[in-house]
Amino acid sequence: MLALRSTRRLAQRSFAASSHRQASTRTLVVSEPLLDGGVPSPDTQSAVTAAQQINGDSIELLVVGDHAPSQVPKGVTKVLHVSIGDRLGESVANAVQFAQEKYSYSHIIAPASKYGSNAIPRAAALLNVAPVTDVIEIIESDVYIRPMYAGNALVKVKAKDDLKILTVRGTSFDIAPCVPITGGDVEALEGVTPFEKSIWLSEAVSKSDRPDLGSASVVVSGGRGMKSGDNFVLLDALADKLGAAVGASRAAVDAGFVPNDLQVGQTGKVVAPDLYIAIGISGAIQHLSGMKDSKTIVAINKDPEAPIFQVADYGLVADLFEAVPELTDKV
Repeated sequence: MLALRSTRRLAQRSFAASSHRQASTRTLVVSEPLLDGGVPSPDTQSAVTAAQQINGDSIELLVVGDHAPSQVPKGVTKVLHVSIGDRLGESVANAVQFAQEKYSYSHIIAPASKYGSNAIPRAAALLNVAPVTDVIEIIESDVYIRPMYAGNALVKVKAKDDLKILTVRGTSFDIAPCVPITGGDVEALEGVTPFEKSIWLSEAVSKSDRPDLGSASVVVSGGRGMKSGDNFVLLDALADKLGAAVGASRAAVDAGFVPNDLQVGQTGKVVAPDLYIAIGISGAIQHLSGMKDSKTIVAINKDPEAPIFQVADYGLVADLFEAVPELTDKV
């Protein structure tokens, strides 16, 4: 650990000068499960951008799943496809270990999502390497910035292992555009052993006509102040007019107002939209760590002392049950 500094809002920074870059690197990016049509997720695309900042000689994408991708983020030179149908973190870790032992990468990078946070520590343990998690800035090929204390402090860390294993926060790196891939750019990685002590059965993914919460440009979130799940229809109406995703604080999720896939915060989804509207959210530190990268923050709360106003660009002290319908009418 080299230095520690506090911050109110995390800001995206440009990569350091090329004189700091490693002379020769080969990077493996671990892909999240592919989206419909074989397209990598936005967080995977951001991880490729992070890999490009290390100035690697080559960037390869590891895809674990039934199908190889139809597109890849620009900058990827090859795809390693492991045809395993499950998404167990243990199986993905086995695939990472197998790829590393075969090709000897200098860096392994994955999104700091639930998927990456499940698989990468397991892979690091198999490879006997200390991972650096939730990286928001790459200073040099072995020096990174990551948040601590729910985002209230940033720490600069230096990875001393020969192999650097990272998870990177998608909201801190640009999304690399995808380009079509040809069959010759895909290598089937044979010989990976799936984890056998657990069995992947299935998953149920909620469907919504609204934008995905993790990548939406506008997010409308509600907290305990909504008082019940039925009152979230007020946010639905506003979100529909704004073309926004709907989120929630952990307090609202724990109270049973909405399902946990809407949770924004330290233990939920980290978002950084152009506009974040926090309604009836007090602003607990765990929630702030998941949304304070937003470009513009608007808060509506009847408590003028609510912590959310300390990070908000615009604040309205008002009863949300009066303010939200009026705001919706005027949008």
